[in-house]
Amino acid sequence: EISTSYVLSGREVYASASIGIAISHAQHDTAEDFLRAADTAMYHAKNRGRGCVELFDTEMHAKAVGQLQIETDLRRALQRDEFRVLYQPIVATRTRQVRGFEALIRWEHPEQGMIPPAKFMNVAEETGLVIPIDLWVLRESCLQLKEWQQEFPMNPLLSVSVNLSGKQFGHPDLCEKIRAILDETGVIPLSVKLEITESSLVENPDAAAQILRQLKELGVRISLDDFGTGYSSLSYLHRFPIDLLKIDRSFVNRLSISKNSEIVRTIITLAINLGMEVIAEGVETDEQVSQLEGMNCDYVQGYLFSQPITSSNIHDLLSMTYPKIAGQNAAGA
Repeated sequence: EISTSYVLSGREVYASASIGIAISHAQHDTAEDFLRAADTAMYHAKNRGRGCVELFDTEMHAKAVGQLQIETDLRRALQRDEFRVLYQPIVATRTRQVRGFEALIRWEHPEQGMIPPAKFMNVAEETGLVIPIDLWVLRESCLQLKEWQQEFPMNPLLSVSVNLSGKQFGHPDLCEKIRAILDETGVIPLSVKLEITESSLVENPDAAAQILRQLKELGVRISLDDFGTGYSSLSYLHRFPIDLLKIDRSFVNRLSISKNSEIVRTIITLAINLGMEVIAEGVETDEQVSQLEGMNCDYVQGYLFSQPITSSNIHDLLSMTYPKIAGQNAAGA
């Protein structure tokens, strides 16, 4: 009945419905329990492609309870200082020198131990908690970068890349909050790279374009993450002020396949012609580095060089890489 067309202001209109059904059982004590269960089943129906019907079951219940617990724990995590930032080195392809780092959040849960972002960032996105979490990571990373730049001065400066959720684009005070963090930490904005995904641009391209232009005015650089894996459109590269493209690991892993290597070569050539730099992530072999170097890829990142590590381990790495600079600073101090 719902799918039957109807007339609205003289036009024929169609609508569809996703239906979630909850049947009484022991876990439902109140009307709110029923509604929550039916709502959960409805979202499962939407995820199946919409226009479907789903019956709430015990598996959904267990997942819903788990998600609810994660949400509750997430709300306390920032207050209890349970988040940690790890850093993965970004290496210049030609010189093999560390030029910067990607900041990666981890959650040190008091009961479950270290939790990777894949297990909690979806909940953070759905609840809006990703907004304060992103800003916390940015502040921590900028403070740490400032220390490294002071101890290991070099030209160009060491940089840090921080992921920025598409949810941030819905908040008009985002740029002011980022400006405040840059001012507070004293870091040079040009050495801060904000990573966004293609999907975040698609959700609201007009708002994204405006905010990215405002961010560029702050002096930070914009990196397009996982290029080629989402809603790729060459128009993005002209419409948005992008400084760097990150080639997803799924392409790098298949560099040995001729067709795939030509795709990577095309992306790199395109970026160079548009005045952008390129980072290839997920690099695990010397052969991949050699291939990427031959394609004029600027930077590489992956387990071949280092997994994500703590700030103290990064300090040790920099001390081994640039011992003279560190020694001179120590003597001057």
